[in-house]
Amino acid sequence: MQETIDIARFTRDRQGAGAKKEGGRDAPSGPPSSRSFWNLKVAVIVDRNDDGERLIRELQRLRCDVHHEWPMPSQIPAQYDVVFCVLSPDLPQRLPWIPGEPASALVVIDPGAGMLDLNLLHNCAAHGVLHYPVTSRSVQSTLALARGHFLYERRLRGRIEKLDESLRTMRSVERAKSLLMRLKNVSEEEAYNYLRRQAMERRVTIGAVATAIIDSYELLG
Repeated sequence: MQETIDIARFTRDRQGAGAKKEGGRDAPSGPPSSRSFWNLKVAVIVDRNDDGERLIRELQRLRCDVHHEWPMPSQIPAQYDVVFCVLSPDLPQRLPWIPGEPASALVVIDPGAGMLDLNLLHNCAAHGVLHYPVTSRSVQSTLALARGHFLYERRLRGRIEKLDESLRTMRSVERAKSLLMRLKNVSEEEAYNYLRRQAMERRVTIGAVATAIIDSYELLG
């Protein structure tokens, strides 16, 4: 019985030691949720008052790579993963990606003075809102939600682009088949097999072959 207990203790000790090391180094402490913020490039564009200082400290505590800038630049920088920026009436004009695809997750900061302009908030296309006074919970939750929404939107845009490309390819293939059927007097199946054979021989997509046929036909005539 004593030997069984010792073996069990030895197994637990080995597992504990393994959990403390990853790749020969001590494993980082802290929950996995906070690790996802490590080394995120974050721009903070706020006045460095008490709330601004607290926001910067909280982001640094989450191990973000924080860059502070004030006064607000004429154009909000787009080379960051997340941008925290105070809400101002001309903020939409300062965002280089409006209209268009956002380059960074945007968190607008409501200083808490006066009524919140919901139309202005909508025009900024923000991924999150942080209200003063800031707390550890509000900073962490807002950062997580904004980053998550930004990545989700980017995945959706990628899927939409692939669907659009597939539709364009299908239209090109259908048009190229019609041209081949009319010019070569072949069936639909023969026209499609011709496109596929040309694509295999040239090691390109069937859509590229279809586009080349359409372009050649329009050029000649």
